[in-house]
Amino acid sequence: MIDRHVIVIGAGMGGLAAAARLAAAGCRVTVLEAQPTLGGKLRQIQVAGRLIDSGPTVLTMAWVFEELFQSCGTSLAAELSLIPLATLARHVWPDGTRFDLFADPARTQDEIGRIFGAREARGYQSFRARARRIYETLEAPFIRAPLPTPLGLVRRAGVLPISRIAPFTSYWRALGAHFKDPRLRQLFARYATYCGANPFTAPATLMLVAHVESQGVWVVQGGMHKLAESVARAAEAQGATIRTQCRVREILTAGGRATGVRLDSGQVIPAHAIILNADCASLTAGLFGQAPAKAIRVPRARSLSALTLSLVATASEFPLLRHNVIFSPDYKQEFQQIEQNRLPDHPTLYLCAQDRTDLPIAPAPESLFCILNAPATGAASQPDPAAIDAAVSAMHAQLRQTGIHLRCVASQTTTPAMFHHLFPASSGALYGPANNGPYASFHRPGARTRIPNLYLAGGTIHPGPGLPMAALSGRMAALSLLQDGASTRQSPSMATAGGMRTG
Repeated sequence: MIDRHVIVIGAGMGGLAAAARLAAAGCRVTVLEAQPTLGGKLRQIQVAGRLIDSGPTVLTMAWVFEELFQSCGTSLAAELSLIPLATLARHVWPDGTRFDLFADPARTQDEIGRIFGAREARGYQSFRARARRIYETLEAPFIRAPLPTPLGLVRRAGVLPISRIAPFTSYWRALGAHFKDPRLRQLFARYATYCGANPFTAPATLMLVAHVESQGVWVVQGGMHKLAESVARAAEAQGATIRTQCRVREILTAGGRATGVRLDSGQVIPAHAIILNADCASLTAGLFGQAPAKAIRVPRARSLSALTLSLVATASEFPLLRHNVIFSPDYKQEFQQIEQNRLPDHPTLYLCAQDRTDLPIAPAPESLFCILNAPATGAASQPDPAAIDAAVSAMHAQLRQTGIHLRCVASQTTTPAMFHHLFPASSGALYGPANNGPYASFHRPGARTRIPNLYLAGGTIHPGPGLPMAALSGRMAALSLLQDGASTRQSPSMATAGGMRTG
């Protein structure tokens, strides 16, 4: 593949990871990003002169990024300063119960026993063991592997191990085998939402997220966006070129193969291979031309969206930590209303206090990011401003009822419609196809498409959403492209078959 030109469309984590690996392997790589900044969903919003992380807020599965940086001749420690969290999150319920989840499982188990009783502490122990078994069963044959099929997974992992991952049992029902207290079921059900899934319909397989988090959660010093910047820097150090504010209008094909791209400016850039790092639905929607629109199939059901607030405010009367969860009084009703394409009346709120770590100490005012789950209705219509205002007011009211009083300096709201605009064809869904039901994970597209030389990366394809999974998708796209290298031995000048080369 030496001297082969690869275009990566989109500088999200999947695209940057693929670019870094391919450049390190000797390919000429050009990354084309439509936005003025890198990172995709690793976005920052400027509020009152501060840059607030307004996407992913934690780093897990650090080994994924260690492997990525090692492939570029550097290391995670050399590129980023990470702060491990001793307290993963502070949780509070409407009845006033407050519970901290710790990185040390023994400490968490003791805290569960103290607050919820010895039986629930034993349930936590069995839950952890089950989550670990599920993860260990799936890491090699699913998480690290190219797109598997159910039959292929059984062949690799075996029938008995597959039965252990409980794909046919709902997450919520499976939790009942470990926890009788509804508050703890509500707490550990949240792991399904990390994948944009409804915990009442998601498979119990998603318990594996609990194991992932138990292996460590880190804060990136300087903000999560530093992660995108560091991967981009590693890619450029290997020779990759990254161009921002450079929107691709069309993926060009000739002879049934991808051969280059046409930009909004009209410029045509030839390539031997292309990696698309965008919501996979953008391809089937024809946003990159009609020829590649049939390259994949994408499930219609979409994952959760969100309504978010990025704030600069003074918080008082409640000892916030870095990560805080304020639970709704009726979890089932919350997701029933989302399924009805409604913003929930009493949502569960996640509040990230970005100037804090394990101690409830922060400057006044401080940087805050608040999220509530919302339906992916961004493509339907612009939201009713009154409904959005009502939802934001309800968020503040719910925080006050918990004892969190915010004196706001400035804030910025992001709605599902705004996410749809940021990530075209997504309907505002932040995690790609819905991860509900036993076969949902197998319906996600993989790195390869039906069009030779056209590959996919990002959190909307296999192995799934989240920063580590997106980075792994970039690894799979790069490896697939390198393995298929023989099929790319044609002149990139064929890209001009789709139009005159200009610029």
